[in-house]
Amino acid sequence: MKQFLRRYLPDPQHLRAHKNLRFLGELLHDPRLWHFNRRSTVRGLAAGAFYAFVPFPWQMLLAAVTAAWLRFNLPVAVAMVWITNPLTIPPIAFVNYRFGAWLLGRPPLDWTFEPSLDWLLRQAGELGLPLLVGSLAMAVVAGVTTFCVAHLLWRWHIVIRFRRRRRNVACSA
Repeated sequence: MKQFLRRYLPDPQHLRAHKNLRFLGELLHDPRLWHFNRRSTVRGLAAGAFYAFVPFPWQMLLAAVTAAWLRFNLPVAVAMVWITNPLTIPPIAFVNYRFGAWLLGRPPLDWTFEPSLDWLLRQAGELGLPLLVGSLAMAVVAGVTTFCVAHLLWRWHIVIRFRRRRRNVACSA
């Protein structure tokens, strides 16, 4: 698991030197932010999943600040934010809107998308609250679910490795 994460995540030196993260200063030199243990990594995954569904700009920055402040694995938290990307944002926003409308007890509006600022401003009042409520609710669900699943998978991986090691020791004795 650790080798997989290290292979695909950015180098700590590269992130420390990133211009948008320099304001974190000495916080970035805390080794706990870069260590791949279960607690730090699972919490980083959960924080990143949470911020992926928050409908605000600067999600990666919010994930990085949270990870630095609460001592989660920073590269994992920042990488998880990319659940939402230009390809996944439209369907995620649609599902979040529908979920928010359901939570608020409102019937979802039938609307067609027009790629214009005028359309966006006209629809913001009617679409905004359900989208915000649905996105924040999905952010909590995504964060909690990611934490639970990642924690269980990490434990399962450790149990499997322990059993394999114990079996190898028994066979060699």
